[in-house]
Amino acid sequence: MKWVKVLGGVVGVAALLGLGIILGHFAIPKGADPLAPSVSQDLDLEILETVMGQLDASRIRENLRELSREPHLASSPRDEALVQLLLQRWRDPESGLDSAGTSTYEVLLSFPSQEQPNRVAVVAPTGDILFSCRQSEENVTEEQAGPDVVSPYAAYAPSGTPQGLLVYANWGMEEDFEELQTQGIELKGTIALTRYGGIGRGAKAVNAAKYQVAGVLVYTDPADINDGHSLPNETFPHSWYLPPSGVERGSYYEYFGDPLTPYLPANPSSFRLDPTTASGFPPIPTQPIGFEDAKVLLCNLQGTSAPAAWQGALGCDYKLGPGFQPDGAFASSQVNLSIHNSLELRNSSNVLGIIRGAVEPDRYVMYGNHRDSWVHGAVDPSSGTAVLLEISRVLGTLLKKGTWRPRRSVVFASWGAEEFGLIGSTEFTEEFFSKLQERTVAYINVDISVFANATLRVQGTPPVQSVVFSAAKQIPAPDPSRLSIYDNWIRYFNRSSPVYGLVPRLGSLGAGSDYAPFIHFLGISSMDIAYTYDQSKTSARIYPTYHTAFDTFSYVDKFVDPGFGSHLAVAQTAGNVLLRLSDSLFLPLNVSDYSETLRSFLQAAQQDLGALLEQHSISLGPLVTAVEKFEEASIALGQNISALQKANPNPLQVRMLNDQLMLLERTFLNPRAFPEELYYSHVLWAPRTGSVATFPGLANACSRAMNTSLGSAAWAEVQRQLSIVVAALEGAAATLRPVDDL
Repeated sequence: MKWVKVLGGVVGVAALLGLGIILGHFAIPKGADPLAPSVSQDLDLEILETVMGQLDASRIRENLRELSREPHLASSPRDEALVQLLLQRWRDPESGLDSAGTSTYEVLLSFPSQEQPNRVAVVAPTGDILFSCRQSEENVTEEQAGPDVVSPYAAYAPSGTPQGLLVYANWGMEEDFEELQTQGIELKGTIALTRYGGIGRGAKAVNAAKYQVAGVLVYTDPADINDGHSLPNETFPHSWYLPPSGVERGSYYEYFGDPLTPYLPANPSSFRLDPTTASGFPPIPTQPIGFEDAKVLLCNLQGTSAPAAWQGALGCDYKLGPGFQPDGAFASSQVNLSIHNSLELRNSSNVLGIIRGAVEPDRYVMYGNHRDSWVHGAVDPSSGTAVLLEISRVLGTLLKKGTWRPRRSVVFASWGAEEFGLIGSTEFTEEFFSKLQERTVAYINVDISVFANATLRVQGTPPVQSVVFSAAKQIPAPDPSRLSIYDNWIRYFNRSSPVYGLVPRLGSLGAGSDYAPFIHFLGISSMDIAYTYDQSKTSARIYPTYHTAFDTFSYVDKFVDPGFGSHLAVAQTAGNVLLRLSDSLFLPLNVSDYSETLRSFLQAAQQDLGALLEQHSISLGPLVTAVEKFEEASIALGQNISALQKANPNPLQVRMLNDQLMLLERTFLNPRAFPEELYYSHVLWAPRTGSVATFPGLANACSRAMNTSLGSAAWAEVQRQLSIVVAALEGAAATLRPVDDL
């Protein structure tokens, strides 16, 4: 299937990106010099100020109202209606882009049965049902009971009707189940009640199955999300806290991308795995429930009191089980799960909007967010899409007026089926792997744009730090402090840099949103931008109504960001970063900022693993040398950039240097480094399971080898992982050296 369906005579996105050799044809007014625009086109600060001034909080608010008006689960009619809304906006004659189109993939999704709703019940020995958990959330604002509100479920969890004694297993980590065994509890055939947090959703069922648990329940404890508040009059719609009936939906698939077509785009002709043998699905029936139902179950358990760290805020002493109190209402009863989820192949669309670059149309700055939600999705993801639409409106208006055209192409993306496992973005990166690796400068992700309204929060790879800092220093924070976003940010998240002193702290990129395939699979410099809460004032692991039917426009309008000042701040920050990346003559990616990360990883390896490695005749000397080579090469490149900026460089010099900056991130990829992990190829940012904050492959291998004998295969893997990192760093240093230095 083609990347884009050509609609209404508009050139499709696939064809558009294939026109990389056409230099800004549409940017040249009639009668103008055919060589214009100038190859030395650079960032125009007046245009930057114009864009910052034209972004409008009230328009973002109205965007959000429309986007979250109805539930829009992936592949639903409303999801497809939003596809058309985006196309309409991006084709508007006064504020549209050069081109817009869709790409559609046939992907495996998971849904609960409407005919046989999932049920959780306490069943007496006689078979009588003594208690049933809610099958839907309480309709507190007349928005939680519509026909398009999907019942709470664990996506991709298998069908089944397990029944057994209830045990409480905290977060469902392996050590939690080990603790239950240490307490003498027989886990085989039990139903485990776990709470969200600690590890990913899907891992809870995987861990439980290892101990022969028959089924898993998952709930959100008010201690983890509500700062302990649990009464109806303390929660939404009276505050931003999660109501007692609120249930967090989510995907329990362990990987990302379409489950049946790993490393292949999910086109109709693509080879597909057998769904019955495909990996990554929860192995046992699983169901999320609200904390009001969890309280009934948990507060009636018998057995030993749970450890202090396992206790929560349900107003009782949490017991471990197994089973209920012998003198209580549920004496001798068991818990039954009746799960009727099904797997379905569905069509899901990405929407892409393009502004062609005037000078370098074959270099892409990408900006994306997913479109689908579990229910109304006002915060997740529509707050991000509302911002995306406002940025594209302002840039589109300047484009249509002939006021501005970027140096490089800008690609806006609305990804489909993210909630099921980053599916739309992953399929896109699979289909256009080579083109994107060769041409993409950076990827900007704005998913949840506003968690709360205290401070900016950015996750990203080190080279994007400088461009984000430059943008944040230019924009006022949306509060009475009159500080810049940068100065406000540094009050909440900061670190001491040996180069810059006290600076805001960037988080690292995991796999929580659509940046994952871009950084881990393609090696493209990426970032995720949002506004968030003051962590000193709340223990919430995320905003309280996350993935529930209470994540509505009124929730955002009243509690998350009244006035939409934080949404505007994110729009200005992301828009500023976008323009700097698309318009600057020299890419504003500071590769020398990677040196701090590498030096930190090296020091952690030396301090925490050095002695152990010496015992096994493994030397860190080559790693020390590789880090030093990178540092020297990055300094030399920075000096070269400074010299060229003061001179009058020719276009080829600029292009060669920018390619070095763009391609650095790719040098850290090794597709054979982590064979057990789908898509993870980045040797610096792959998942780290070891406790030492160093290169993840080295940390993980050392953790596994710790208790094995000298000369074991595990220690051979440690040596292999060390060699992989050394080779990557040496390759990175070589990329940064002058291109004629072989």
